[in-house]
Amino acid sequence: MSRDPISIVQRGNLQNLEKTLRKQWRLGQNIVLCWCWDERGLLVIFVPHYFLGNYCAQPEQPEESNESYIRALISGRRRKSRDELFAIAVRLGVSPTFIKLEHPLEETLAVMGSVEQIIRRYGLSFVDRRGVLLFDITDFSLFSSFEQASQLNSLSYSMNSAYNKLSTRGIEINFARTTTGDGYYVWNRDTDPRADLELFLFLLLVLADNSLARSASKGNTVPIIRSAFHIGSHYELYQAEGVNPTVFSYIVGDVTIELARIIEKTLPGQVMLGDFGARHGEEHGSAEFVRGCSDAAAALEGLTLMGTPLRSLHCWLSRDASEHDGLLDVSITDKHGLEHHAFNLQASLTLEGNELELGLTPEQWREALAASTAEGLP
Repeated sequence: MSRDPISIVQRGNLQNLEKTLRKQWRLGQNIVLCWCWDERGLLVIFVPHYFLGNYCAQPEQPEESNESYIRALISGRRRKSRDELFAIAVRLGVSPTFIKLEHPLEETLAVMGSVEQIIRRYGLSFVDRRGVLLFDITDFSLFSSFEQASQLNSLSYSMNSAYNKLSTRGIEINFARTTTGDGYYVWNRDTDPRADLELFLFLLLVLADNSLARSASKGNTVPIIRSAFHIGSHYELYQAEGVNPTVFSYIVGDVTIELARIIEKTLPGQVMLGDFGARHGEEHGSAEFVRGCSDAAAALEGLTLMGTPLRSLHCWLSRDASEHDGLLDVSITDKHGLEHHAFNLQASLTLEGNELELGLTPEQWREALAASTAEGLP
């Protein structure tokens, strides 16, 4: 396939495709599952937004569960071969929709990639395993509107600053974020093997920038944040905004639910890491993941933080002497009685003439936990 830029004719094709999809989308009533190329346009499978839930609730197919089938269908690339698309239509009991275009779609990387991107905005995606961050501003509701705006802007600046610093080392974080009202969920749009590690380094630089900014600020313009990192599955969707889907995506699923439960018990200034464990011998567990990130942090040495060169950066999970020197496992029971596990993360940055500690030590955590319990806080 050619890497030539998209021609004017093909741009017109893509615009017409989007107009047709928008009509069929009907403000979110229908979603696109997959598509295939056709010499006169393309074939698309549309289903009502409630279809997937109903389909997954039906009796299971003997060869594969309905939910597993749907998750595989909406994971990764949406383009299918003609035979694959019709086999999907038969299994789901739906008919493909033909979209005719004035000119044939060129099968170039640029055009096919653009079609794939457009299709995703009108559909629902599933990601089996991805790292996600959650930044939460402490006592956000207690501040004035001006202070809230200043603190959100400060946190946003810290993220942009971390992105720029990583870029100077050839680490391009294709990060996306969605607000929680008093913070942000953040993830790396890329899904290559290093994407989660690079997002974790991004977390450390954001926390470092925030800590240095707080030490140099006055008033309540820079937030005290609590943060969590976890790896898990999620769905990704684009909600309706007027008559169009939003440009920015939203995520929801196991990973965001776990982060929400963890952050409820995370104390101001604390950094927590979810217990994502190992999977099929292919993925590292939480402790080994952090060790790998600490080794990779050597690539950040020499970066300038608030005008001061970074000499070294190390991170680790806190250990608990009472548990035979094992990891400090923070057990969290949610409102439904379900138990979640997380680990306390610490980091140490050596700047020229200064030491910066991120997170809470086990002793600080216990003292702060005891103080919050005495005050009747959750």
